[in-house]
Amino acid sequence: MSTDWKVSGTYFEACSCEAPCPCNFLGPPTEGECKVVLAWHIDQGRYEGIDLSGLNVAMFGYAPGHMQHTKWSVALYTDERASAEKANALARIFSGQDGGHLGALGPFIGTVLGVKAAAIEYAAEGRKRSMSIAGVADASVEAIEGQGGRVAEVHNAPFTVVPDVPLVASRASRMRYDDYGFKVDISGRNGYYSPFTYQG
Repeated sequence: MSTDWKVSGTYFEACSCEAPCPCNFLGPPTEGECKVVLAWHIDQGRYEGIDLSGLNVAMFGYAPGHMQHTKWSVALYTDERASAEKANALARIFSGQDGGHLGALGPFIGTVLGVKAAAIEYAAEGRKRSMSIAGVADASVEAIEGQGGRVAEVHNAPFTVVPDVPLVASRASRMRYDDYGFKVDISGRNGYYSPFTYQG
């Protein structure tokens, strides 16, 4: 029997590639490898009747080469405010164990570095998005302005964590990550944000 779940809210990412990230267009990473911090803020969510609304989830990913041809290493962080029951639901959804779009990305993952609860903060202000994982990571991005003063958007990217919605092309003022032996501290690189909806 399939599990009944659905989550929706805001997605955010910052990575080590130049903007826009060539990985979304099936190209190799700008510098031969890609390090990325992802975050999701759940506005509305449920998992078999469990309310997940208001919680945050974050992930770090490392691809040692072309994302289509190498296995990734990933670490998942669930909101420390979640009960054990809710943390388990978040881990199952965002690791792809219970299907949905993230489940389709499962074959690309070679190593799960770990899953842990953490204090995750997420903020949105105008065209800026930021997130932090206490003691581990912080990142902030701002939308790139397109023609007519509107934000620049990427539609129908062939490879993305959030399908069926436009990605707001952004530039990261900072991306820092320090965990599981990875140390990243860069600025001026690629970022995105968008709404997201996943369901099983």
